[in-house]
Amino acid sequence: MKETQNFTQGNIMKSLVKFALPVLAALFLQTMYGAVDMLVVGQFASAADVSAVSTGSWLMQLITSFVVGIAVGTTVLLGRKLGEGKPEEAGKIIGASITLFLIIGIAITVLMELFAVPVARIMRTPEEAFDATVSYVRICSAGSLFIVAYNLLGSIFRGIGDSRMPLITVAIACVFNIAGDFLLVGVFGMAAAGAAVATVCAQALSVIISVFIIRKKKLPFAFAKKDIAFDRKRMGNVFRLGLPIAFQDLLVSVSFLAITAIVNSLGVIPSAGVGVAEKLCGFIMLVPSAFNQSMSAFVAQNIGAGKEQRARKALFCGIGLSLLVGVAMAWFSFFHGDLLSGLFARDPAVVGASAEYLKAYAIDCLLVSVMFCMIGYFNGCGKTMFVMAQGIIGAFGVRIPVSLLMSRMQPVSLFRVGLATPCSSVVQIALCVGYFVILNRKSVKIKET
Repeated sequence: MKETQNFTQGNIMKSLVKFALPVLAALFLQTMYGAVDMLVVGQFASAADVSAVSTGSWLMQLITSFVVGIAVGTTVLLGRKLGEGKPEEAGKIIGASITLFLIIGIAITVLMELFAVPVARIMRTPEEAFDATVSYVRICSAGSLFIVAYNLLGSIFRGIGDSRMPLITVAIACVFNIAGDFLLVGVFGMAAAGAAVATVCAQALSVIISVFIIRKKKLPFAFAKKDIAFDRKRMGNVFRLGLPIAFQDLLVSVSFLAITAIVNSLGVIPSAGVGVAEKLCGFIMLVPSAFNQSMSAFVAQNIGAGKEQRARKALFCGIGLSLLVGVAMAWFSFFHGDLLSGLFARDPAVVGASAEYLKAYAIDCLLVSVMFCMIGYFNGCGKTMFVMAQGIIGAFGVRIPVSLLMSRMQPVSLFRVGLATPCSSVVQIALCVGYFVILNRKSVKIKET
């Protein structure tokens, strides 16, 4: 494929930006894909439906985070094998990944269909939004296989240095989802259930069309149907590498679900307001998220090729570029959050609650510019156990306790509740910097001996 890139040669900034831009575009469309549900429901339905989509989206995001985390195992292994000059292994890794993710997809579907009601209760979903939330989760869960396939396709192509194919995949899904939302929610008045149906149908069509496109192209290595097999060794390698990341992402999502549950207990307006703010945060954090994913693929190839110094230079380059954008996003989020929130809701009370919560995320814009790049670097190095550890510490040692404490301070302020996130980022950055220094010292000692 012409889109495939070799990250072990050439100008670092140029290579990184060239790869990151399609990733950024794909993330933008994927964020739009989720945000359109909130936007359309906010314009054509009630605050209770907005709350339902907000809570239901977080539950599905938890599942997606787990799938994406495991998929990073595929991305890193593919990048490493290509960096080592062993393309013959790549097709077998993809085949094993397909089998592994088919099993995961079936398990997710069964579990979420069975436990949609109890999970909604655990989330302290407002009574007015309870039935709509359960309906949203069950409909989306029915399409879990498409969620899995959708994310696996992206991980495979990022692993081989192709960031354009994932962009095509998410663009297809975004177009169908927008059309479906306006039809089912705006025209037929199906509210939260309509948004869920549009989401599942969009992902299904995206996967089908994307597979058709892929079959017309050729991978830069051999891949045949016989490679899709229950290969316990390679499946185990993908799972072991991706599991710490998946577990960390899962627990981070759980921590945000805990915050959502805390906010839900404050009433339907705070619940809807924070739901709107969280959707906006997906856009605010786009650039750091793009460098996070790009860094994993870039670093994996260079580590495989034995070019550790080049990988470290890419880290600092990514942090610098991410910070430039982070400053602008922080300013706009802090001072003009009401304008942004007004895009997703008409209720002045919901807009005000969202703008208040966004002020805390404005601070985090600066912090994640550093943190996300460092996490991507460690993922590319294969240090996924550390990534898991720092994520757990941030989520359960800082984010949940701080948000719970702030929610009990009278009068309740969503800004103070939101401060739990930047507090967590400060601790995680300190851990990442410390671990980076330790790794560098070990590398120097190995070279000296």
